[in-house]
Amino acid sequence: MQKELSQMSLQELWQLFPIFLTEHKMIWSNWFGEEKNILKNLLPANSVIRINHIGSTAINIWAKPIIDILIEIPRDCSMNIIKSIMINNDYICMNEEKNRISFNKGYTKNGFSEKVYHLHLKFLGDNDELYFRDYLIENSSIAKEYEMLKLNLWRKYEFNRDTYTYAKKDFVHKYTQKAKKIYEGRY
Repeated sequence: MQKELSQMSLQELWQLFPIFLTEHKMIWSNWFGEEKNILKNLLPANSVIRINHIGSTAINIWAKPIIDILIEIPRDCSMNIIKSIMINNDYICMNEEKNRISFNKGYTKNGFSEKVYHLHLKFLGDNDELYFRDYLIENSSIAKEYEMLKLNLWRKYEFNRDTYTYAKKDFVHKYTQKAKKIYEGRY
């Protein structure tokens, strides 16, 4: 009998869900649109300010075929109410901090589903990912640098998501800060 995901060690989860990059797929924007509509219908209208497609699948570069979604909510909104709704609708709570909650959808004890989502729930204004995304969309040479960095890290850290993410940190920070200066006040 297979273990439930909640019973697996981090190493077992990394083996079951390795980092896998693929060429950009146009269908990813459709998958985001479908999930955005689902989320709009699930969540109380007054609790959502913005739902955005973020991450590498929102940029025309190689990416893990996982759709990252940022939901920004008002500061007076209860994250716990939204957390309950998400958990009751096939999302798994992966990480919870005071002002942020991360969810996954599409992870099964047999591996990835066809459509996989990472949802980042944050308060309005906690949205550095939007600036990074916009900068890479508008600066294709920097996007290609990021793509090459990811491709070089992929095999090295295929079974260690934390180290893979950490190895990209300086690049992401550098261009996020640059973007926030250029696009000041955009969000």
